[in-house]
Amino acid sequence: MESGPAIFAGTAFTLFGAGLLLWTGARLRHRAPVAHGVSPATATALAIFFGAAFLALGVWCFGRV
Repeated sequence: MESGPAIFAGTAFTLFGAGLLLWTGARLRHRAPVAHGVSPATATALAIFFGAAFLALGVWCFGRV
C-alpha cells in the first residue's frame, strides 16, 4: 500500500531531474544562456548539480519500493 507514493515520487523526481539535465545540455549545445541574469558558469553548475540530485533522489525512491 505504501509503495504507491514512493513510485509516484520516484517518477516525478526522475522525470524532473532527467528533463533538467536534457534541457541544460540542449542550452549548452546551442551556446544559449541557461538562466538570464546569472553568471553562465554558476547557472550551468547549479542546473547540472540539481538535475543530478533529483535524478539520484528518484532512483533512491525506486530503490525503497
